[in-house]
Amino acid sequence: MKVTIAASLLSLSLSLSLSTSSAFVVPTFGTQQGPNSQLDATIAVIGASGLTSAECVYQLLEAGDTVIGLTRNPANLKIPKGSGGSSADQPLVSDRLNCIAGDVTNMEDVRKVFEAGDIDGVIVGLGGKTSDVGETMLTDGTKNVIAAMKEKGVSRISVVSSIGVGDSENQAPFAFKLLMYTVMKKIFTDKNAQEEAVINSGLDYCIVRPGGLTVDSPTGVINVIEGEAGSITRADVASFCIDSVKLPKEEFPYIGKTPCISSVGGVGWTKDRSKAARGEM
Repeated sequence: MKVTIAASLLSLSLSLSLSTSSAFVVPTFGTQQGPNSQLDATIAVIGASGLTSAECVYQLLEAGDTVIGLTRNPANLKIPKGSGGSSADQPLVSDRLNCIAGDVTNMEDVRKVFEAGDIDGVIVGLGGKTSDVGETMLTDGTKNVIAAMKEKGVSRISVVSSIGVGDSENQAPFAFKLLMYTVMKKIFTDKNAQEEAVINSGLDYCIVRPGGLTVDSPTGVINVIEGEAGSITRADVASFCIDSVKLPKEEFPYIGKTPCISSVGGVGWTKDRSKAARGEM
């Protein structure tokens, strides 16, 4: 049974649960104020055309930064629905964007990213069906990125992972755990190995574990959750990732950590893998 079919048919009905959380408040997108509005950074976004990565690219460009992206097909990079408003789904282009066509599992393609500019930080937002990209793409590709960062002396990295990976297993709702142990077992094996590679890299990392993802507009509020996670927009995840590579380390308390984030803390989470949640309707 394919993951997409099984997950799209599953409707999770969960009870409310209490959660310990700390609010990490981010500015409303586009205000040019707040923690991630610093200008003139050069950030590499790996997997640039993905739904969350495209949010990172768009928000960075709107803040005045330079972006060097890597994706298998740069033509797939579109203005995101969450932050893009009426411009959503149009091609995302800018004179401060260099989107390189390449495969993250090919070290030479990864090196092209780091040869294209003086990179200040890296956001890794890889994804795709295991049947299309392979069972170890996340781990192999991230190891290449880590190696290239070390070659160029780049230290800040943010990696988009998932609730349920590593020691966040018990923060995932029971019904989602069933998917993790069955039809999503291969992707979670890869995600766990990817996180291990990052944790052991010696870099200044932040592994971001979001709850249920949506393509809604940014809320501007992110909760770092210790209990069961709720939902969060991809736009808010992107803002958190941007902060993790742009803010001074003393101003961002999650360097060297693996925060689980959501905008709805302590509420039952329905994992929505419908076309609407993925921005396809």
